[in-house]
Amino acid sequence: MISFPNCKINLGLYVTSRRPDGYHELETIFYPTPLEDSLEIVPASTHADCTLHLFGNEIECNTDNNLVIKAYRILQKEYALPPLDISLYKQIPSGAGLGGGSSDATFMLKLLNDYCKLRLSVTQLENYATQLGADCAFFVRNTPMLARGIGNIFSPINLSLSGYKIIIVKPDIFVSTREAFSLIEPHTPEYDLSETIALPINQWKKYLYNDFERSVFPQHPEIASIKERLYQNGAIYASMSGSGSSLYGIFPKDYVDDPAAFKNLFYFCGVLK
Repeated sequence: MISFPNCKINLGLYVTSRRPDGYHELETIFYPTPLEDSLEIVPASTHADCTLHLFGNEIECNTDNNLVIKAYRILQKEYALPPLDISLYKQIPSGAGLGGGSSDATFMLKLLNDYCKLRLSVTQLENYATQLGADCAFFVRNTPMLARGIGNIFSPINLSLSGYKIIIVKPDIFVSTREAFSLIEPHTPEYDLSETIALPINQWKKYLYNDFERSVFPQHPEIASIKERLYQNGAIYASMSGSGSSLYGIFPKDYVDDPAAFKNLFYFCGVLK
């Protein structure tokens, strides 16, 4: 059985306060995108446990610490799961603010639910996903959501970017999430996110922003320059996703992309649903 875990982008990202436990309160909109990994499970033929095989983009972690394996282990505690061979082909870049690892983990939960006929409800899947990471539960429903709390409290939002083209670009730059947070001053957003997102998309550039750009761009001007290049190439709206280092641009439906404009960088162009 195979599935295709997709990533997400952040439309606006505001850090509103620092919590006593060291985490931060956030406000953002998660929107699913067509950039996908590939995740397949088949019965294990020669062993009595699950084994993860990785392909595509390199992942800098031990396979036992991969969220896909952790998803299997969470359900294994309560259900008699069969031994499996798991193949994960990574196309979504890691450490990019796109939620690729979270998506892989949640899609693994959904795959196991179907493959093993566990009959878990959406709410049950969301509860398991929350144990894997703050944003994992988003990928259960995988529809546009307003996220609050530490990025783990979701409310459906009426938003469609269907037909618009999206370009995702990621430079070979590592952005430390810890450092990005440490340089941010939490504040009340100047514009209400729900009201801003209801504006025509050609007005977002003025009102919709990602707080992390204020801390990341001065440290990594190369990332800031990519955002400007997206606008120069015709983006209606462009932003960094999460705490970086990927950036995305939303383009008109008739836009003809030019990969040469971003040569030597990770580049993806697709159509939003």
